[in-house]
Amino acid sequence: MKSLSDTYTLHNGVKIPCVGLGTYSLVGEEGAALITQAIQNGYRHIDTAFGYRNEDSVGMAVKRCGVQRDALFITSKLPNDMHGYEKTLESFEATMKNLGMEYLDLYLIHWANPTAFRDCWEETNAGTWRAFEELLASGRVRAIGISNFLPHHIDALLKTAKVVPMANQMRLCPGDDGTNQKDISKYCERLGMRMIAYSPLGSGKVMDVPEMKALAQKYGKDIGQIALRWHLQKGFIPLPRSKNVERMKTNADIFGFELSEDDMTVITNLTDCCGPAPDPDTSKW
Repeated sequence: MKSLSDTYTLHNGVKIPCVGLGTYSLVGEEGAALITQAIQNGYRHIDTAFGYRNEDSVGMAVKRCGVQRDALFITSKLPNDMHGYEKTLESFEATMKNLGMEYLDLYLIHWANPTAFRDCWEETNAGTWRAFEELLASGRVRAIGISNFLPHHIDALLKTAKVVPMANQMRLCPGDDGTNQKDISKYCERLGMRMIAYSPLGSGKVMDVPEMKALAQKYGKDIGQIALRWHLQKGFIPLPRSKNVERMKTNADIFGFELSEDDMTVITNLTDCCGPAPDPDTSKW
């Protein structure tokens, strides 16, 4: 990978840029302006969600940025209270209206086991996935996937699924590469699913890790760049987020160097430095 526009290929042949822009909390006109600048500075993969309340901001940015829609990769996610076949189709229409777009590049189930469906999550996920498969077949969505799904959630989904999810978006960061989450990254890799990493900097906690500070000094980079480079070399797709345009540019400057195998191991072997990932079966989402 040499630039923000370089891509991986999902198992259905759709190409996905290797780094994305996380947009949580980038809302309103200010959010639209920041997302517009990110696209103009080279970002081609924009991640949003109905639950972020900023799909309209992403839509405005796409219209204003001067980059053709087909050169961008837009992801959104199903809200947690809209699982099940009929509700999923209804929510998708709301998402597309918010975005002002004719199609979506990737649509994800945002949460495996939300509180609204804790007693029937397997059944409602099956209905949701049937709707996702129809949206995929219709061409309104180019790829479909999941978020915050652990192996047992995926096993349940695959009992009725006709299409294996193309991606799983998880909280991944130094100190948690999925190994602590029941080997989720290895599990998804075996199924051909690409791992997408939200909170790739551990919500900023990685900045306080002594080993990361030492590696930043060694490579002449900042800690965020070291962490994001680690994601790239792990084969993850990181989604760094910032409200600072200069920080967005810095987060994109991760292609001119490579971490040694030993230094990759140092980062991979970190534990608990950024806190635990949320548990999809107990978190109150």
